[in-house]
Amino acid sequence: MTGYLRTAILMAAMTALFLGLGALLGGMGGALIAFVIAVAMNAYTWWNSDRMVLKMHGARPASGPKGAALANMVHEMADRAGMPRPAVYILDNDQPNAFATGRNPQNAAVAATTGLLHGLEREEIAAVMAHELAHIRNHDTTIMTITATFAGAISMLANFALFFGGSRNNPAGLIGTLALMILAPLGAALVQMAISRGREYEADRTGADICGNPLWLASALGKISGLAARIDNDTAERNPATAHMFIVNPLHAHARDRLFSTHPAPENRIAALRAMAGQARPRGPWA
Repeated sequence: MTGYLRTAILMAAMTALFLGLGALLGGMGGALIAFVIAVAMNAYTWWNSDRMVLKMHGARPASGPKGAALANMVHEMADRAGMPRPAVYILDNDQPNAFATGRNPQNAAVAATTGLLHGLEREEIAAVMAHELAHIRNHDTTIMTITATFAGAISMLANFALFFGGSRNNPAGLIGTLALMILAPLGAALVQMAISRGREYEADRTGADICGNPLWLASALGKISGLAARIDNDTAERNPATAHMFIVNPLHAHARDRLFSTHPAPENRIAALRAMAGQARPRGPWA
């Protein structure tokens, strides 16, 4: 099953969950109200996502020798991939990590931490940034915004269930309504996390193709996941909603449940990249 087909099936499941919950709790009128509010909120976030996230994490435009080298590397790979050049930023953070943001490829940015620039080899940095370019090229920011819209609408319906007369419309009555208030947002969160994990695998594959060598990304993931597990990212801990954007999960201080992790296990991603390397001849300007 391709990454896009899997994502489409999961998004269809999210849509069905939303429509079913709306019909049971508040009728389609209540569902429409919740959906319109959720769309408006997420549309504002999506339009301003790059500025909001970059400011939240204290990002600064890439400058100085390391910054210029990073920007040149990213722009060269973007040119080779036939996509618009994103803005390049640096985060003053010891945890090695990186993310991409922006509402579309024409309005996008990538950011790398100082920990990434200091802790990895040049080929590994190129592979990480290629992964972030892949997220932009694959429109993952838009995909995750859509799923966030439905997840937010489902949570809103669940929270307002009783106000919409859900216990009267629901054949199971008050108990059934309370159960849906708990289980529906939980199901939406699980689907949202599954979509996020699927997009990470797809970005790994596309990123390996952009940089030219899957083993560079496999090596980078091994280093980053090991170091990120020991180095705090306080900004990400204060803003866990942005965790899915990073190449590896930046959260660990509060031991969050792996069931709700936005990222696949690093060892599974590394195994997939090594298998990919066995099927394709490595290439790239950093070989």
